[in-house]
Amino acid sequence: MLKGLKTLKKDTIRNDIISGFIIALVSIPISMGYAQIAGLPPQYGLYGSVIPVILFALFSSSPQYIFGIDAAPAALVGGTLAGLGIASGSEEAMVQVPIIAFFTGIWLLIFYLMKFGKLTRFVSSPVMGGFISGICSTIILMQMPKLFGGQAGMGELRELIPHIIFEFKSSFNLSSILIAAVCITVIQVFKKIMPKFPASVIVMIAAAAIQYFTDFCGKLSVNTLPAVERGLGSFSVPDFTLNNSYTGIVSGFTIAIVIAAETLLAEHNFAEKNDYIIDDDSELLAFSVCNIAASFIGVLPVNGSVSRSSMNDQFGGKSQLTLLFASAVMACILIFCTGFINYLPVPVLTSIVVCALWSGTEFHLARQLRRSSRKEYYIFLGAFFGVLIFGTIYGVVIGVILSFLNVIIRESDPPTAFLGVIPGRNHFYDLETYAKARPIKNVVIYSFKGNLFFANIEGFKKDIENSIRDDTKYIIVDAGGIGSLDSTGAAALGSLYKRLLNRGIQLFFTEHISKVNEEMRTYGVGYIVEKGGVRKTISDALAAVGYVRPYPLCDDYEDQNVTDDMAILQEFEWAFGNDAQHYIDIYTKKILSNAKAIDPDDSHASEEFEHLWDSVSPISDHILLDFMERKSSELSEKYDIDEKTIRSVILNHRETLVKDEIFGHSL
Repeated sequence: MLKGLKTLKKDTIRNDIISGFIIALVSIPISMGYAQIAGLPPQYGLYGSVIPVILFALFSSSPQYIFGIDAAPAALVGGTLAGLGIASGSEEAMVQVPIIAFFTGIWLLIFYLMKFGKLTRFVSSPVMGGFISGICSTIILMQMPKLFGGQAGMGELRELIPHIIFEFKSSFNLSSILIAAVCITVIQVFKKIMPKFPASVIVMIAAAAIQYFTDFCGKLSVNTLPAVERGLGSFSVPDFTLNNSYTGIVSGFTIAIVIAAETLLAEHNFAEKNDYIIDDDSELLAFSVCNIAASFIGVLPVNGSVSRSSMNDQFGGKSQLTLLFASAVMACILIFCTGFINYLPVPVLTSIVVCALWSGTEFHLARQLRRSSRKEYYIFLGAFFGVLIFGTIYGVVIGVILSFLNVIIRESDPPTAFLGVIPGRNHFYDLETYAKARPIKNVVIYSFKGNLFFANIEGFKKDIENSIRDDTKYIIVDAGGIGSLDSTGAAALGSLYKRLLNRGIQLFFTEHISKVNEEMRTYGVGYIVEKGGVRKTISDALAAVGYVRPYPLCDDYEDQNVTDDMAILQEFEWAFGNDAQHYIDIYTKKILSNAKAIDPDDSHASEEFEHLWDSVSPISDHILLDFMERKSSELSEKYDIDEKTIRSVILNHRETLVKDEIFGHSL
């Protein structure tokens, strides 16, 4: 308990209290609306915003996430009642809803005991982003009719679009939509120019005050929230008859899955943004306690709220003091200020909800994925449209399935490269990336960055066989990316090893972890290890066949016809892409920015030059040295530095690099 309060600090209390006040006010229309969707009188939404919310603040490990009456459970409960033919607001509904909430809590307790929270680890960021965006978009569509004078909808996209059209035709109120447009504009403008200004609360209070003094809603036929009786509700034990309990068990299971999936996913999303850790099992226990408590108050199941959590994040709430204060404010409103609720215009409060929901969407992630990874972009869209079209749980399932398919596809076609050496350097380089790299005579060095299993073994074999030339005597596999084999991969590897030996070609596995050698023995190809087909490093494999530095290079390797300047830029592009030249200029400027203040003949110059160089940390010292050496006269003129000083910087650092490489190689 109290994990969510451990982040409480003196300098964050003010933001927590302000955010709690805002959350309480915004929860008024949200909670009342969702209570009606679930078949209960509107005040029961407010009752569910006190005791269950306090319990969540005490049990949750999340310092920021907001809990309470929310859309998904309300819609599921409303759908269950409709399927049973139970009228909204009836006595039968008042009996059935608490039982559903109770068994929802019991299922969540079972999930906690079975540690089902670990399942969320299989949900990727694109799934999470699409899921959150789908929920926010669905609720916006649910609330949209209230902006122009209609009633909120429920269900998925196929139900919501016809409902919006119907409400627009039958209930459109120009005054309502104009009020909503003004409110949304004000909130969004202040969000841009003053992000921490509580525009939502100011808009709400101003609208209520104007209504109190002028009754403009009555004159313009704009809806206000219904009046609510004073009090915190009553405590009662649900009626656990056999028929009621059966319905509660079945419905509760579905709702528990939705609550666990939706809230855990969203909590992890906020945790990722704000750099803290969520304990999945603690959260499931918190969900369970809150829903069992909700059943004894007579309210619908409670859930995490993406919209109010986004608002809490926006206003700087950093601990669960926010929820405790929000609960206290809601209790005071229920006891002393229920008359205030009747003066709140529906389009104003709906506008606040819509703005909060829109800020909670992750469409910026979709735009980023579209540029960087089309596969993950489609996963985002799959989760998004899954929620929007089929519902919450189906959106998660679709997203997870797409994520697993992406993993399989990615593993079946891992990154590969053929390596060579650059004269005068001490490592092995990708022949395609590094223009100056050349293959070693009679040797193929093949880098494979993925586990070797049934889905990619054919590509592995094909790459190696296609690389063999007439003079090839040795094939060395850089297996540093191979963490495991399966039986299919091991069998194919053994077959390849024997076939190459028959052709007079020695195959080596290098750079891999010892577990791969164990798996070779387990799958019956341990003879590769026994016959010396594995070496710890590429250099060891080359030494085993008599190759020592400097290695002999292929004489007939196709020259790529690139200038030295192009080669330098090409190698920087490996790290910085299209910004390569920009970063070369930045690093060079940093190196030389203070060089002209140093006397290159000074005995301490070398130490000072090295200090300057260390502050830069370029991707490749050698590449930058080559660039500076070739451009020394231009750099001298550009930065007004003596060319002798520039060459001294280059010479001193090159000597240091050579010493480091010799020392490292000897080790």
